Amino acid sequence: MTDTDTVNPHDTDTPEGVPGLADPDSLFARLRHACRAEWTAYVSHPFVRHLADGSLRQDCFRHYMGQDYLFLIQFARAYALGVYKSETLEDMRRMGEGMAAILDEMGLHVKYCQGWGIAPEELEHLPEAKATMAYTRFVLERGMAGDLLDLNVALAPCIIGYAEIGARLIESVGDEHPYAAWIREYGGSGYRQVARDAVETLDRLLEERGGPGRMPGLIDTFRKATILEADFWQMGLTLAE
Repeated sequence: MTDTDTVNPHDTDTPEGVPGLADPDSLFARLRHACRAEWTAYVSHPFVRHLADGSLRQDCFRHYMGQDYLFLIQFARAYALGVYKSETLEDMRRMGEGMAAILDEMGLHVKYCQGWGIAPEELEHLPEAKATMAYTRFVLERGMAGDLLDLNVALAPCIIGYAEIGARLIESVGDEHPYAAWIREYGGSGYRQVARDAVETLDRLLEERGGPGRMPGLIDTFRKATILEADFWQMGLTLAE
């Protein structure tokens, strides 16, 4: 299967993930396998299924996009924290580039919301939902308490998971699909490369900072972050505050 092939978005039994995204022996693949049940609940969540076939209610997507805008603000701070936690100039550059990419990604949210008559200033003043606070503060806490590897593992379900979801949904996009822009953003080759870079960064950090004794803690971080990702979808689906 090539990079342009996709996986059925309704297939909940994909233990190896999307081909070409991560090698089977990569740290990401090992974490994904260790948290298979939680990962499946995340990437095959009903929110994702409704997004795939275009049946997701617009008010649900609108709520999700508004909260995701706030989510990205905190994730940009997490990458800034990664710059501080870095011990080499190369890592500082990588984390700084990640922060810049997130700030650029926010433009997609602004474009969508402007179409609904919501100004960018309004987005910044939306109240944070509990699911938004829970996930973003968990990532920041792991970054503060741990090292750069802990932080990147906490970020991985979002950064790499969205590429996996996007790759699965890209075939469902037609000119009339209501969420085509979102799916093309995360299913395209550009974002796929962002995810691959994140996979490679995890492997390098594990080689530099890891050891057999670290895996249980890394798995625990990855599992909790994945559960919080699924909770974020649920927040969008139920319009939870």
